[in-house]
Amino acid sequence: MQTGKRLESLDAPRGFDMFFIMGFAALVAAICEQFPGSGFAAWLGSQMDHVPWDGFHHHDSIFPLFLFIAGCSFPFSYASQVSRGSTRRQIFLRALKRCLILVFFGLAVNGFFRLDFANLRWFSVLGRIGLAWFGAAVMYIYLSKGWRIGICAAILIGYTLLCCLVGAPDFPGADLTTQEGNIVCWIDRTLFPHHIYQPLYDPEGLLSTLPAVVTACLGMFTGELLRSTEVSDKKKCLYMLAGGAAFVVLGLLWNKVQPINKALWSSSFVCLLAGYSLLNLVLFYWLIDVKGHRRWAFFFKVIGMNSITIYMINHMVHLYEVSDFFLKGAAGLIPEAWSWPFLQAGYLAVQWLFLYFLYKKKVFLKV
Repeated sequence: MQTGKRLESLDAPRGFDMFFIMGFAALVAAICEQFPGSGFAAWLGSQMDHVPWDGFHHHDSIFPLFLFIAGCSFPFSYASQVSRGSTRRQIFLRALKRCLILVFFGLAVNGFFRLDFANLRWFSVLGRIGLAWFGAAVMYIYLSKGWRIGICAAILIGYTLLCCLVGAPDFPGADLTTQEGNIVCWIDRTLFPHHIYQPLYDPEGLLSTLPAVVTACLGMFTGELLRSTEVSDKKKCLYMLAGGAAFVVLGLLWNKVQPINKALWSSSFVCLLAGYSLLNLVLFYWLIDVKGHRRWAFFFKVIGMNSITIYMINHMVHLYEVSDFFLKGAAGLIPEAWSWPFLQAGYLAVQWLFLYFLYKKKVFLKV
């Protein structure tokens, strides 16, 4: 394997991940609603939405998996830049630029151009990706692997201790694991009282960005493994399988101390989702890069190569109207209960065809 070459298997899992955001999760939930007496349908439908607070559903895996894969890509990008003669300072500045662009994109999605800054939500999904990825990238550029491992461990342990030992001053006596009593939530609602997404906390808030940095770092550790020419493909798969299983177990054990919680990006959540991400990635890596089975993944690759594009488009353009324009008449010919799933499937098709058009024209939004 060429050390500077980007893995083909990175775009496919990113596309698989984004497919749920594009509306596949809503489609699955809509189909499940057609089987009200089925316990399995009820369970599967619930997996297509976030848990209210503590706990874990599949939908909670989408964001951290995307961030993990973004981290995984950086060692390949870094090696490519070094091979072209870039200095560490130049790579740092490019990483900073990427971070600032993503933060701005996040503000744009939140309504920046309405110019209503008093009510603008400053935190965002894209902003967290930018900040967490940048924090991990800076460590990758300037620190040895040993130092990075130590810092990641310190962040996870320190974050747990803070959440478990320090309560919110505005709700004295409240359970520290609740939205009212958690110190992380208190910081967000105190420093950004007009900008939070929820009444008591922001799911992409200030302090919870720190453990998100660890998620990106763990992706970069994985990227280093995948770049290695000293480890066989078989061993890479075995290491990722073992690491994935170990992180899942660690996350479940850590849950006994600090509950798994996406909104807080708890340390147990970081570990559990690192395990999930590794197990997800090893499947794509083994099938695509090791076994060479690429055709099946093309559908997801088209999405993954323009993932930021489709995320932005979904928040800025009403593509539902395109689906309705072509399919609303046909939807009226089928049973009413199934018309919404039918239109949702059409919405997914419109988005994929748009991305396929960009793919064929070699138009990619690279940040």
